[in-house]
Amino acid sequence: MTEKKTASVDYKQAGVDIAAGEQAVKNIKDRVRTTYNKNVLSELGSFGGLYRMDKEAWDKPILVSSTDGVGTKLMVAIMAGKFDSVGQDLVNHCVNDILVQGAIPQFFLDYIGVGKLSVDIITSIIDGFVKACKENNCVLIGGEMAEMPGLYKEGDFDLAGTIIGLVEEDYLLPRASMQEGDVLYALPSSGLHTNGFSLARKVLFDIMKLDVDSMLPGGDKTVGETLLAVHKSYLHELMPYLKDPGLRALAHITGGGIAGNLSRVIPDHLQAQITLDHNQIPQIYKVIQKGGNVSDEVMKQTFNLGVGMILVLSKDLADKLQHDVSARYLGEIILSCEKDRVVFK
Repeated sequence: MTEKKTASVDYKQAGVDIAAGEQAVKNIKDRVRTTYNKNVLSELGSFGGLYRMDKEAWDKPILVSSTDGVGTKLMVAIMAGKFDSVGQDLVNHCVNDILVQGAIPQFFLDYIGVGKLSVDIITSIIDGFVKACKENNCVLIGGEMAEMPGLYKEGDFDLAGTIIGLVEEDYLLPRASMQEGDVLYALPSSGLHTNGFSLARKVLFDIMKLDVDSMLPGGDKTVGETLLAVHKSYLHELMPYLKDPGLRALAHITGGGIAGNLSRVIPDHLQAQITLDHNQIPQIYKVIQKGGNVSDEVMKQTFNLGVGMILVLSKDLADKLQHDVSARYLGEIILSCEKDRVVFK
């Protein structure tokens, strides 16, 4: 009996295109190199990124690291066919996460997982990384592209990023000097940033039957433009104040909303009392709340409601800061033995 031979199968037939991956790396090398500074000792494609710490610039440096993703905002990007903004989102989100501890970003690494590798889409995403890294004076030192057709459907992809920053030990945030009488100021968000998109998509697309090209009710932009507004970085606005003792704490408002994130920096014996002006809540949140009959409580737990970063300040610094940046009064710090560290008045 003659044994039947199995036809030869290669990696491309299994769904992984090595040549496309190599072309994507070739396309982005020069772009990535534009983020480099004198501290970078390696080239893209090395097994690891080499970065030399500038000992003359730091006395007692503390490394601060953070890893995050973009969540289901990626699904809106896929619907709209727009991919550069989510790259910016990821970098800026990570920058803000270490900024709240007083850290200045040094370098960033990305992970891109895809079902079917598209050179054009990968290049667009990397362009977003490069733009945001340059804006934040941060090196894009390396990353990983993984084509996994068995895990992701064709057209699907996922992003994750890791950032490393430095802060002087003496200037770590939050500071133990926070006290009764300190005040809260808010820096506005540019939109949903990178949180709450599962609920937003459910209401806008499934319940209200809108699409990315629909005009947002009561707004002057499309739904896609509104949802894909780039997550704002607060680095340059806040850098001049990071060493000021009057800056007690920062809270990046992401998943969990204002209360969930601000409570992470408020000590047990204090309470933040928030006065949220409903007239300053952007239109997108009003549309979502009305369109999905969403309760006030769920809105507060899910979205930033127009507040991207909260600053806890001494009154003296608050008087100075509000003339320099677009901050608005949000509330105050009081003594309290209640378990809730953040309450809405």
